[in-house]
Amino acid sequence: MNAVWTIAALTVREAVRRKLVAAFALISVVLVILSGWGFYRLSHNVGFTSGETHVALPEAVILFMFMFSFVVALSASAIASPAISSEIDSGVLQTVVARPVRRSEVLLGKWLGMAGVLAAYTAIVTSLLVAVVYWASGYVAPDPEVAAAFVFAEGVVLLTVVLLLSTRLSALAAGLFMLPFFLCSATAGQIADEEDKAWLIRLIKLIEIPVMLAAAGGVLAGNAAVLLALLFAMGIQAAFFGPLKYAILPDLLGAEELLLGNALVEAGTFIAILLGTIAGMLIATRHGAAAVAALIVTVAFAAWGASWGIPRRAPAARREGSRWNLLAATARVVRQAAADPVPLRSMLGISWFWLAGAVYLSQFPSYVRFILGAEEAVVTLFLTLFSVGIATGSLLCNRLLGGKLGLRYVPWGALGIGLFSIDLWLASPTAGASGGLAPLGTFLRDPAHWRILADLFAIAASGGIFVVPLYTLLQAATERAHRARVIAANNIVNAAAMVIASAATMVLITAGISIPELFLMTGGATLAVAAWFWRMMPRFGV
Repeated sequence: MNAVWTIAALTVREAVRRKLVAAFALISVVLVILSGWGFYRLSHNVGFTSGETHVALPEAVILFMFMFSFVVALSASAIASPAISSEIDSGVLQTVVARPVRRSEVLLGKWLGMAGVLAAYTAIVTSLLVAVVYWASGYVAPDPEVAAAFVFAEGVVLLTVVLLLSTRLSALAAGLFMLPFFLCSATAGQIADEEDKAWLIRLIKLIEIPVMLAAAGGVLAGNAAVLLALLFAMGIQAAFFGPLKYAILPDLLGAEELLLGNALVEAGTFIAILLGTIAGMLIATRHGAAAVAALIVTVAFAAWGASWGIPRRAPAARREGSRWNLLAATARVVRQAAADPVPLRSMLGISWFWLAGAVYLSQFPSYVRFILGAEEAVVTLFLTLFSVGIATGSLLCNRLLGGKLGLRYVPWGALGIGLFSIDLWLASPTAGASGGLAPLGTFLRDPAHWRILADLFAIAASGGIFVVPLYTLLQAATERAHRARVIAANNIVNAAAMVIASAATMVLITAGISIPELFLMTGGATLAVAAWFWRMMPRFGV
């Protein structure tokens, strides 16, 4: 129990060091001064009768206590939101829990420290408020301790929720973004088949602008709750945009251009993810929230402007009912897509690509920090190699196939993922990193690390060779009237594969599997996928 109280005391010191206590004390002083001025004016206003003043004073007390409760809630969020997540990101928590201190003791100690700060803050400000109200108007507020208790309880509840979410903020964010793909993809596919796809793209990109304006406000305010809500909104937008992006390609491109079109979309998608990730890290560290807010709004306007260059096309299918029964629509669209074996096999292959990719991308930060002992700049280098590798593999696939639809390189792509994953396991250090974290230059001076970088690039390039023909086949083997719905079904299966990858990764890491061993298992399973595609090649009919 001594560890809990020690952590609680350190938490109080950290809150004071971060000047949060001083900042909210200043806000509270302003609130108390305003309340004193307001009550003085209210009690000395000759325009009010004594009866009206007697009614107005209690209502004014309630109003100011409500304002104070908002300040308490804001302070609870501010002190709790970075309490755990920042220490997870910095590696401090891993260092602490490696000692004989339980994770539960760390969490309880931090909660007690923050709750103590909140209790003292609530008691002091409530006492000041009651005293100032009495001095200014002579009004004695009834049961101020009860009001303070309710305000404190509200703050503690919010503090507890935010603190718990702080331990799983990344997983929560990923879940909020993925959920709309399960709920909305089927309806999105039906609407895309029944409407002009170019018009829908322009509409979606127009809606994205106010969402990004709100997100800019959330970034400037540093409000995690607002940003999580907007991340969910962007998940909905992505779920509706996904079927349009791939279903419109066969309408705009000839058969000999479709493979290259898919290669460019795949390459562009990963390059955009890379640039967004790098820009976000650089801007957040060097230029602050204002530049981040400006960037996301600028990109939203640019995307809407670009959407006007897409030629309009007639709807692919007649309008049907049952658009907004989300669960029924999802079940129906998956069942219809599974009835045709060729699109189904393509969807399974694409889903394996996203499953393996999710394993790698989710483990890069931990692999770099705890296995290679390198700084965050190396994570950025890994993301760069991975994204450029997929882009290179996608374009190389088009070159190898001469722009014609074919699957003969798909098994070879899977084989490359498997073999280079195994070599990545062999190239990884056998023991975890110790000591300080190596900067990028030091990391690159070690010849053994160049083998790891080469493996990562080769895995990604093999992934591009593997997945682009499958996307092209999925489009070409599907009737135009149902193409967007089949792609929507593919998005649902892809989302499920990524969720399975995340869950399996957490279970395996918890069971003691190391990250290099996780890469080995992914590579071994991908070799089985390659063998399956070689066996199934004659049944694809291309």
